[in-house]
Amino acid sequence: MAELTTMEAVAGFLTPAILFALMLALHVVFPALRVDGYSHPNTAPAQYRLNGGLVLLVALLIWWFEFGTPMEWLWRVKWHAIAGATAFSIVVSLWLVYREPADARNALVQWLEGRARNAEFMRGIDVKMFLYIFGGGYLALNAVSSAAYHEGLFGESANLGLYLHAAMWVWFVVDYFCFERVQLYTFDIIEERVGFKLIVGCIVVYPCLYPVALWFLADMPAPAIDPAYNTLWLGGSAVVFLAGWIITRGANYQKYTFKRSPEKVFLGLIEPTTITDDNKTILCGGFWGVTRHMNYFGEILLALGMALALGHFDNFWNWIYFVYLTVFFIVRERIDDRRCAAKYGTLWDEYRARTKRRLIPGLY
Repeated sequence: MAELTTMEAVAGFLTPAILFALMLALHVVFPALRVDGYSHPNTAPAQYRLNGGLVLLVALLIWWFEFGTPMEWLWRVKWHAIAGATAFSIVVSLWLVYREPADARNALVQWLEGRARNAEFMRGIDVKMFLYIFGGGYLALNAVSSAAYHEGLFGESANLGLYLHAAMWVWFVVDYFCFERVQLYTFDIIEERVGFKLIVGCIVVYPCLYPVALWFLADMPAPAIDPAYNTLWLGGSAVVFLAGWIITRGANYQKYTFKRSPEKVFLGLIEPTTITDDNKTILCGGFWGVTRHMNYFGEILLALGMALALGHFDNFWNWIYFVYLTVFFIVRERIDDRRCAAKYGTLWDEYRARTKRRLIPGLY
């Protein structure tokens, strides 16, 4: 931070808002796939514009060819940018929350959790879906910027695992946009309200704090790992990451397929095994018959593969995202269990009896 001039510090503080405006403009201008999302009973399905992959591609090209700023800029101004993103989140949430009618809840709770389930920036621009576009795009740019800074600092003696770690983040985001339509059937889009919690999560936590290991390790030399073990180290990290991706994507896509076509055999292999009370139905086969949240388990494996790739096994920051995500999903699973028990009643009890593990196959 001491190396920045006053103008650079101000520019760093404003960078998240500038990127937000740029990506919003790209989202509005570029052609998009228009689709219906999930509909609640007695309501028409919301319509969405999906072009996140195109927005990401153009944003990465702008960054790669350094139009207006060097590639390592986001790493250099990281702390100012996080402060600016936090301030911007507060402004955006105040605008989006308080333009909606108040309800009976505490005012602070309304601001934190939001008042409306759906909101638009302008006609046809869904707030939640665009926030995910921005969060994913900003995360990918942060990863690329950190790798560029590391390359400039160490050159040929750089940490190959850090490049792999950054590439994993980019893949994580690209995968999200390849399956962007699947997100329309997730709890976040269907039920979560538009409040400060969601907004700061997409503007600060997801893009800036998820890759926190890069903030502390991009200026460190390569770990002391014998080059003879590079294949085992880097290849093993990639295998763990890939296994996590297969589990997460497979579980989410199986549920998405079931919600759209309940009778369809998933990937031509997995029959849609269910339990029902003739009113509500729970998918309990395939990935969802192994644990009640296989998608969360897959994401934990993704985080483990990313930590292993960095190679600084004795460094606290190397493991911070993996530890955070594990704790987060253990807590999230408990919250989900209570919500599902209230929604499905005895049907959920039957599902618990059939699928005994909550998160980790054979263990938990």
